Amino acid sequence: MDFTPFIVAGLAMAAIGAVFQAFVYPHLSGDARADKRREAVAANSQQAGATRRTGERAQDAEKRRKQVKESLKELEQKAGGKQKISLESKIKQAGLEWEKSRYYMFSAISAAIFGGLAFVMSDSWLFLAPGLFVGGVGFPSWTLGYLKKRRLKKFIDAFPDAVDIIIRGVRAGLPLGDCLRVIAGEAAEPVRSEFRLVIESTALGLQLGEAVEKLHERVPVTEVNFFSIVINIQAKAGGNLSEALGNLSRVLRDRKKMAQKVNAMSQEAKASAGIIGALPFFVTGALYLTSPRYVELLWITSTGRMIMFGCFIWMFFGIMTMKKMINFDM
Repeated sequence: MDFTPFIVAGLAMAAIGAVFQAFVYPHLSGDARADKRREAVAANSQQAGATRRTGERAQDAEKRRKQVKESLKELEQKAGGKQKISLESKIKQAGLEWEKSRYYMFSAISAAIFGGLAFVMSDSWLFLAPGLFVGGVGFPSWTLGYLKKRRLKKFIDAFPDAVDIIIRGVRAGLPLGDCLRVIAGEAAEPVRSEFRLVIESTALGLQLGEAVEKLHERVPVTEVNFFSIVINIQAKAGGNLSEALGNLSRVLRDRKKMAQKVNAMSQEAKASAGIIGALPFFVTGALYLTSPRYVELLWITSTGRMIMFGCFIWMFFGIMTMKKMINFDM
């Protein structure tokens, strides 16, 4: 008897049963629906977790923005509430270690010199009071302003290098206070002395942000204000200090390059102003060499001295006007 048909039929039934077990039975028993539900729950959980993490990051960013905004508002309020600069602060900003009495003595000597010159040149008591005012108030104030401007220029030139020292120190793992001590000991003047005062202020218990704000009061330039804002925001809101100072260093160097370009472009106007200002003196000297009797009337007669004194005054106003026209503040 041939059993081949029975074997083939049995194998066929086994194959059909396997196919049924694999593809049809899960749908009938609900296993496929359970697997789909588990996959859906897992996907929803992952999506909820991602949404929650995104929400947390957004909340952190919003919180940080609020902290930065509040810090900037506080700094603006402090800057807007500043009172008039005292005489002691002006003397310190000029880099002088004078007492007020010494400044007043200098003003009195200057007033005597300018008043005497005005009286001798004009041969009239009418010009004595203006000479005393210019010598006692104008010239000392101009001297402080000139010394302050020269000192601030030196500070601005050396300040980007000091910021780079802080950046390299922070990236190397040094604390910010140690970086400031390095600047206070090795930087060029007047950066070295100013940061030494910052270190001394923090040693006396002052917060670093407040000490840097005091630095801006002593050195009232935009670059130091930027530095103060970065330090205060980092202290209150946190963040990558080296990255923030790196951006600040690039801004400072770009401002320096722009100032140098402006200075180079204005050299022609400055040379023209110098020629115009010196021309009357050269013409007067040339006339005196050719016709001394004609020119010497300006200082041997009272009328000539008054005319010459008035010409000096108008020359001064003209030079100051040209100076304002060709100087650009960055």
